[in-house]
Amino acid sequence: MSTNNSFDKFLQDKLDERKASGLLRSLVSYVDKIDFSSNDYLGFAQLPQLQEIPHSLPSGSTGSRLITGNPQLAENAEKMIAEFHQAEAALIFNSGYCANVGLFSCIAQKGDTLIIDEFIHASIIDGARLSHANRYKFKHNDVADLEKKLQQASGKKIVAVESIYSMDGDEAPLKEIIAVCKQHDAILIVDEAHAIGVFGDKGEGLICKYNLQKEVFARIYTFGKALGLHGAVVTGSNTLRNYLINHARAFIYTTALPPHTYIQIQEAYKLLPTANRKGLYNIITYYKNAIQKIKNISFIESNSSIQTIIIGDNNEAKALANHLVEKGFFAKAILSPTVPAGTERLRICLHTFNTKQQIDLLLKEVENKLY
Repeated sequence: MSTNNSFDKFLQDKLDERKASGLLRSLVSYVDKIDFSSNDYLGFAQLPQLQEIPHSLPSGSTGSRLITGNPQLAENAEKMIAEFHQAEAALIFNSGYCANVGLFSCIAQKGDTLIIDEFIHASIIDGARLSHANRYKFKHNDVADLEKKLQQASGKKIVAVESIYSMDGDEAPLKEIIAVCKQHDAILIVDEAHAIGVFGDKGEGLICKYNLQKEVFARIYTFGKALGLHGAVVTGSNTLRNYLINHARAFIYTTALPPHTYIQIQEAYKLLPTANRKGLYNIITYYKNAIQKIKNISFIESNSSIQTIIIGDNNEAKALANHLVEKGFFAKAILSPTVPAGTERLRICLHTFNTKQQIDLLLKEVENKLY
């Protein structure tokens, strides 16, 4: 057997192990299904205003932001975003993953301590691993446990949370977290990926909604969810922006976004203040009221677009998701180890374009399959 074939066999054995344990991932593409899965909470990805922006710009940026990929459009978009989120400065990255890896891999040094919520997004975990800092996790949304970890910390202390968590849809106790960070001279970084567009008078997110922008060192906003686009931004001080330009490898060593993307980003931000958040809240409220009538099924309490049904088994979660696809709905099964074992689930995302009738039909099929 050749070396290539031998290594292919090693890889296939690993895939077979995943399949046997019910963890094998595969790419799916569902068309003509009712969307209860995407992060397009406001329906922006479907807006002609963002799809049909006229331009005569190059199709690609032709280099990194530090070489040939820094059009004035990029700087204009960053200034607009910083003002919108009431921050001093902003720096755009190619994706939320790149933003978090870039930020967390360089913000802490050897001897410093990164303390992150146990349910934090994988991109923050990966960025933290790339740093040389000490790393702790605290129990999800548990401020007392966070304080214990802060008491053990050395060097500069950096705490990271999401304002809305991507798998449970629940909200971080931001004010309490900020208070304990102050007591222990720690800085706070907040990922607002699932809050932008959904919360705040203009969709600014939870930090601005609660007027906490001066209490948070850095915030991350992604464009691939409620904005319906691609890319992400880190907001903070001018000093932080300049530091990232010099030290964030995920920014320095990647080809920049195409120029026209910065026009789309600015147009999406212009649309956020008048987006149909009221309609989204009505759909969320209707769903929450509807599940109150369902017995013997475990739902996680959430006020966001992300709603969850706990199944507790990988194969059963996949079976429910497949059943829904057969009935015309697309809602994604989330399996361990993405979520802790025993909390495997169906993740339901609600949107402005979903209807009450669709929710009723979806929940009816969930009951039919689980009962």
